[in-house]
Amino acid sequence: MMTKSHKNSRYLPWETKGMSMISLQVDQLSRSWLRSKEQPATPSVPKNVTDLRNSPGYGNVDIFTYDEMKLATKQFRPDYILGEGGFGVVYKGVIDESVRTLYKTTYVAIKELNPDGLQGDREWLAEVNYLGQLSHPNLVKLIGYCCEDEHRLLVYEYMASGSLEKHLFRRVGCTLTWSKRMKIALDAAKGLAFLHCAERSIIYRDFKTSNILLDSDFNAKLSDFGLAKDGPMGDQTHVSTRVMGTYGYAAPEYVMTGHLTARSDVYGFGVVLLELLLGRRALDKSRPSREHNLVEWARPLLNQNKKVLRILDPRMEGQYSSRIAMKVANLAYQCLSQNPKGRPLMNQVVELLESVQSKDEEAVFETTGRGVTLYEDPRRPPHTPGKERNQARTHDYREGEPSPFTSEKERNQTRSHVHREPSPRSPSEKQRNLSRSHDQREPSPRSPSEKQRTCTRSPDQREPSPRSPSENQRNRTRSHDQREVGTLTLS
Repeated sequence: MMTKSHKNSRYLPWETKGMSMISLQVDQLSRSWLRSKEQPATPSVPKNVTDLRNSPGYGNVDIFTYDEMKLATKQFRPDYILGEGGFGVVYKGVIDESVRTLYKTTYVAIKELNPDGLQGDREWLAEVNYLGQLSHPNLVKLIGYCCEDEHRLLVYEYMASGSLEKHLFRRVGCTLTWSKRMKIALDAAKGLAFLHCAERSIIYRDFKTSNILLDSDFNAKLSDFGLAKDGPMGDQTHVSTRVMGTYGYAAPEYVMTGHLTARSDVYGFGVVLLELLLGRRALDKSRPSREHNLVEWARPLLNQNKKVLRILDPRMEGQYSSRIAMKVANLAYQCLSQNPKGRPLMNQVVELLESVQSKDEEAVFETTGRGVTLYEDPRRPPHTPGKERNQARTHDYREGEPSPFTSEKERNQTRSHVHREPSPRSPSEKQRNLSRSHDQREPSPRSPSEKQRTCTRSPDQREPSPRSPSENQRNRTRSHDQREVGTLTLS
């Protein structure tokens, strides 16, 4: 007897059951095959160095021997050192056919982990795992690594211009222009946004100027993923971890509670953006005590337009418009909010900085009635804001032609100023006041001041009036008269 559920079915119950089971198996196989075609299998993430040695590694990362590392750095020559930190020493190197057969010549930076340093196998392995899986134009590329015996080395692409820290705080030489600083900020923001928007968000946790590297074209890339951490999953709001990072860049809520979120990176970005704007370090004990901590001193001024323009790096003067500078300062103000929820997402930061960069590029040229005028015109400072810019333009055009940038009222005022010739019979109030003050400054000779009397005594003695000769002159006159009388008598 056919059951109610299969009353209208073409198959018998046992046939239906068998067909459904077969179709289900086929469907599962087809889906798994499609997934394997669409997404290549990713290797399991090694949890320790032993797992890394036993794993096939990452397809885009080379595994080098320690001897190859010595050849690449010429036996770790001291003059090949690029820098040194808590992790160890970074050397410049070249990997070519003399190091590995048929290897294309590649300039690299080789970081050798110091076994007695601040970082250990955990941080070193974190860099291999993250950079071995991630690829983005604003992340430093990991070319390979060496994990032989006790040696731990990482091989990165060579960044010819070094760190942002080196260029931003240098005391001599060329400084970073406004446009370069904004481009670096945008590149770094894109790198952070990529990490935060990964399939499982990654929190960088050590965003600072020394970890932002620049290539020969000053493209910025994030480096040093030793402190990176997987973000919260599912219903989690944060990741609880021990506090690590760099003082001055770490978010206050993370320092106080150990609760780590993507917004903690946003705070670090705000500190670096503030350093770019002001040209000052996050912590600087050489400055007055109230300015030791850059964020505590400068953040209250960032939303005050007049004050923020006074504290911007004077080395950038004339390279930006005040409106755009205040917009970037306001972004830094929001990123540095004490409330994590008051900070923007890195995607929003990227959008704002992209709009700023496009407006900066448009501001390089200014279309006028006569054509295109560069802001680099030496007759007036570039990007002169507001009223000052209008005054400068009026000055350039006041000889015989009104400025195309001024309003009709301003042009009428300019014309009246040029053609106005005040009559001497009706001097203005200002002229009358000037005349009075001039008269007061020139006292009557009948009542000379004490100083004038003192100064005129010597000339009066040297050139006395004939009506009041001096005693010496009278004596000389008497003796002269006596000589004349004597002469007449003798003759």
